[in-house]
Amino acid sequence: MDVQSILYFVFAGCMLLSALMVVTVPNPVHAALFLILTFFSAAAIWVMLQAEFLGILLILVYVGAVMILFLFVIMMIHLDANQPRADFKRILPAALVLGAVVVLQMAAVIYNQYNHKMGADVSQTALMLDGSNTRKVGHVLFTDFAFPFELAGLVLLVALISAVAITMRARKDAKAQNLSKQAQTRAKDRLVMVQVEPVMSAHQTNPPVVTSESAVEEKK
Repeated sequence: MDVQSILYFVFAGCMLLSALMVVTVPNPVHAALFLILTFFSAAAIWVMLQAEFLGILLILVYVGAVMILFLFVIMMIHLDANQPRADFKRILPAALVLGAVVVLQMAAVIYNQYNHKMGADVSQTALMLDGSNTRKVGHVLFTDFAFPFELAGLVLLVALISAVAITMRARKDAKAQNLSKQAQTRAKDRLVMVQVEPVMSAHQTNPPVVTSESAVEEKK
């Protein structure tokens, strides 16, 4: 067994163990840290498979951006780590079934890869002659998949705006609009005509003011 195979089994075992700890540890902060370790192990395996672009992208995007955002959200909502997971046993059968489906899919991919080993060797040789994996991914991404790539960026922009709007709505010092009430508003609800009866006492003259000199004369 060569060094590359040993490193593969080390990173694969670390990834499986850390992924198992993500769904079993009670503390959500520890679960997020184990997920970061899972991403690092997966990125190392991608680099060993000569897919360095995917490995670097996994570290920069998921570890450097997404997981840091997860940690901020977990710390902001103040989750109680001591409270037991009430729904863990209820969703455990569905989680096991879903995990079995994922394992079967991965087994099918690995089995298909072993059956077409010669084709994989030819594609790897062509990759070494034509250029790096990053160059090929960039060429395909901005030519054949340019529209889905821009659409995914638009979806992420909408998600970012929605997250900011939800965060600002919960603050007391921020003004928010209720779009559903605005859409249901009718014209007759905006202006109310009120008929007020005139007050006649307002047109009466004011009573005379008694000065100090007149009061002295009356006393005399």
